[in-house]
Amino acid sequence: MQKMITERDRLLDEKGMLKNTGWAKDLLLDYNRTDIRASKLKIKEWDYYCVLTENQGVAFTIADNSYLGFVAVTIFDFDKAEEISNSIILPFTRGSLNMPPTSKNGDIVFKNKNISLKYIREKESRTIEIDYLGFYNNENLTGTIVLQQPEALESMVIATPFPKNKLAFYYNQKINCLVAKGELTLGDRNITFSPDNSFAVLDWGRGVWTYSNTWYWGSASGKIEGKLFGFNIGYGFGDTSRATENMIFYEGKAHKLDQVEFHIPEDDFLKPWKFTSNDSRFQMDFMPILDRYSNTNLLLIKSTQHQVFGRFSGKVILDNGEEIIVENLLGFAEKVMNRW
Repeated sequence: MQKMITERDRLLDEKGMLKNTGWAKDLLLDYNRTDIRASKLKIKEWDYYCVLTENQGVAFTIADNSYLGFVAVTIFDFDKAEEISNSIILPFTRGSLNMPPTSKNGDIVFKNKNISLKYIREKESRTIEIDYLGFYNNENLTGTIVLQQPEALESMVIATPFPKNKLAFYYNQKINCLVAKGELTLGDRNITFSPDNSFAVLDWGRGVWTYSNTWYWGSASGKIEGKLFGFNIGYGFGDTSRATENMIFYEGKAHKLDQVEFHIPEDDFLKPWKFTSNDSRFQMDFMPILDRYSNTNLLLIKSTQHQVFGRFSGKVILDNGEEIIVENLLGFAEKVMNRW
């Protein structure tokens, strides 16, 4: 049964176990690395942004997975169904990337001789600044994107345990419908983000994970008849019996769903997908455009990822029974299998 968290508290107790399991519309539980009792090499912390326009987009990742860190940038061209990625791996970061314990304040700044990537948090906005030397074909990627986040904007938050390890947990916030403005330059190519058609999602994750797991995640943000609309769907993030991450966002307010199932073609990720919910409040078709596929095998560390971008069409039902029709809304859905 789903449990809503409504009061502030510590995330972990004195034994390093979750004090509360459930979901919320805001980041109410206080996370602190020093409260963790599991091996410090099992701690995983990341901030991932995906910013999309009608035909282009960009994704930024800064992750500290303790035994390694990961900094990555991907540029998308949906007209050509192409993507350009570049990244670096940092061995044994062990918290040295200084990921903030909350999404509400604190900046993240990563710099080396080739990359400067900054996430700057202000009261009602987030600024991403990138300066990546030799990002692609010896061309530099530079630019700034400002994401507006009004204080009243509701989000998806879950705190979930892992049955096989009492000290493992996942604390996650997804903030949809961030209105974007800015510009990126890659050589002679410009990508402009205008507030009328550019929207972003933040995936803020902190936790201790078990070694082997598979997750499914889908997200989209945009406008329907001039009103901000988005959704977050997924499963595989620990024991979600008391907290699924399925949620609709409409005019800044969150509407909770129960279970959503991904129906993915077994032979080809670029064939049409379907999504259904057990409460009949989420029914969506998905027409893929681009499969951002990666397969990493470093002996003990393995990761197979299909992050598929495309357009969603269907209908959703809000908490008050209102039906919203969705037509060709740009977003993504993914299946990720990790041994990490």
